[in-house]
Amino acid sequence: MERENFTIWSIFFLEGFSQYPRLEVVLFVFSLVMYLATLLGNSTLILITILDSRLKTPMYLFLGNLSFMDICYTSASIPTLLVNLMSSQKTIIFSGCAVQMYLSLAMGSTECVLLAVMAYDRYVAICNPLRYSIIMNRCVCAQMATVSWVTGCLTTLLETSLALQIPLCGNLIDHFTCEILAVLKLACTSSLLVNTIMLVDSILLLPIPMLLICISYIFILSSILRSSSAEGRNKAFSTCGAHLTVVILYYGAALSMYLKPSSSKVQKIDKIISLLYGVLTPMLNPIIYSLRNKEVKDAMKKLLGKIPLHQTHEHL
Repeated sequence: MERENFTIWSIFFLEGFSQYPRLEVVLFVFSLVMYLATLLGNSTLILITILDSRLKTPMYLFLGNLSFMDICYTSASIPTLLVNLMSSQKTIIFSGCAVQMYLSLAMGSTECVLLAVMAYDRYVAICNPLRYSIIMNRCVCAQMATVSWVTGCLTTLLETSLALQIPLCGNLIDHFTCEILAVLKLACTSSLLVNTIMLVDSILLLPIPMLLICISYIFILSSILRSSSAEGRNKAFSTCGAHLTVVILYYGAALSMYLKPSSSKVQKIDKIISLLYGVLTPMLNPIIYSLRNKEVKDAMKKLLGKIPLHQTHEHL
């Protein structure tokens, strides 16, 4: 359908990794295994935080939100990726592309804010433990989690609604999903408004939360080093080490994608980073927290019913 000298596309073609047919088989197996592990790990983590009364704390409230985001994030793009990797017609309809673009970006943006909230929670728990239950009460935690969701979803709604109104001069997306930056490369003309909003949102959701996280951990590290209890230091290092691992993986990939000059030469690298960012990080989140956290391991053993809870404490 022609209107105002540009085409309104009803279907898009996803180039993905079609130039490397042998690689597609490997990527299919890799993505499928990572996706199933993501669903299993994050679902289990959500389940134990709901069922185990000892995990009704701010840290696990935020962790449950993080797991739910990871499930939504991967489910928005990975099933389409898996189908297209095994198909010669790598297509997606306009409405599917719009939903995929919104959900992926919204979950990613929300997670940026939530990771900063989790860093603040750890700061209060370690640097001000006597007032922790007062400062991080149930109402405050619910408000902080809500702010994370509202901020991520509303900023993404603005970005995607504007991006979808831009006239496109093609329907071949050089990506394996409807990633917003890849779609905007098809624009007939550059939109100053969209570019400005994308830049402002990227700065607000990436460097600023990262700065707040770094400041929180400077105070946390200082407090840990002053602690006279070796057990307390080990527990704090274990919890914060897991969080920092997630932060480094997540923000490192996001910064490399959204705050660098656009260039066609690095598009292939962007796709690899997006794949790792999209399937590896969500899969690692529950593994990092569960394997490095004694409370989570205890709750998992209790849920599985392998050994009585009192024996779990004795052995650990």
